[in-house]
Amino acid sequence: MAYEKKIPVDLDCPLRLTMSLIESKWKSCILDELRSGKPFRPSEIHKLLPEAAPRVLDIQLKEMVEDGLVTKTIYPELPPRSEYVISELGMSLIPIIDSMLKWGQDNFHIFEKKYGVK
Repeated sequence: MAYEKKIPVDLDCPLRLTMSLIESKWKSCILDELRSGKPFRPSEIHKLLPEAAPRVLDIQLKEMVEDGLVTKTIYPELPPRSEYVISELGMSLIPIIDSMLKWGQDNFHIFEKKYGVK
């Protein structure tokens, strides 16, 4: 079962509404990896983001399916196979992710200073 927030989402704030869809640690990274539109199996997503615990990725993928950011197709095979693909709604967040990537690149010196990255 997905984590339920104790504080309800503020429906009067578009920023908070947007953040409610991508605020967890890996959702933006998952969308970034899925941006090509190519279907990915769960194990492939786990390999693309090895720092993330598989359970966490599975939970976040489930939430993203529920929110309509990605679609999941389950193939009736033995053993069952599933694939995730970014949805049109998920693609609409890519310009925001691109802006975040650019900001991180443009301000990398902040992270060098904060984390001692060389």
